Amino acid sequence: MSHTAFFYGTLMAPPVLHRVIWGSQTPPTPAHASLLHIRPAILHAHRRHKVKQADYPAILPVDTSSSVRGTLVEGLTDGDIWRLDIFEGSEYQRRKVKVKVLQPKHDNASTEVGMGDLSQKEEDNVEGEEVEAETYIWTAGAHRLEAEEWDFAEFVRDKMKRWVGREAAETDEGFQGRPSINEVDDAVAALDDPTGGRGANGTISRQLNEGGTKEDNILESAV
Repeated sequence: MSHTAFFYGTLMAPPVLHRVIWGSQTPPTPAHASLLHIRPAILHAHRRHKVKQADYPAILPVDTSSSVRGTLVEGLTDGDIWRLDIFEGSEYQRRKVKVKVLQPKHDNASTEVGMGDLSQKEEDNVEGEEVEAETYIWTAGAHRLEAEEWDFAEFVRDKMKRWVGREAAETDEGFQGRPSINEVDDAVAALDDPTGGRGANGTISRQLNEGGTKEDNILESAV
């Protein structure tokens, strides 16, 4: 079964998404890469917040004109969703939402989704088709959230190294020479973990790494 999801936080970064669903920061094969269709999108009537003392954000539904920009990912499998549920953990609940695909105003603009395209200005895009998707809504209490908006560019620049380490970081300009996964995990272990266990060797990530057999069983039962 194919699934569609809307991501608005760390999973907008392809290396993080790939590590969660495939166990590596890059697609294992070209065939894997072709499975996913990723486009920029916007979710209305929701607000994104920083989570206190964490690298990742949360969203909550609101009765205002607030909206959240993110990525719409089509082509996810049952196994991918199973792993994503583990990754998001008990702080979030997966729910159905309707998002609008964002399209560039100019025909010659790039439609490829990467870590830089979400920094484009709102006025550079127009809303297109409406698509039903699933997303992860924060359920761990508003007391753990800040009023301030979470900044994706800041995450990529300053914090993503905790989540992907040198293997992925060295493929992007500006990440060369950053700490390796083990070096980062050793440093994080001595502090309150801002990844919430989602770093490359965090507690949640270890669940993913050890869950291959369970995932295979789920996929077999879904066929």
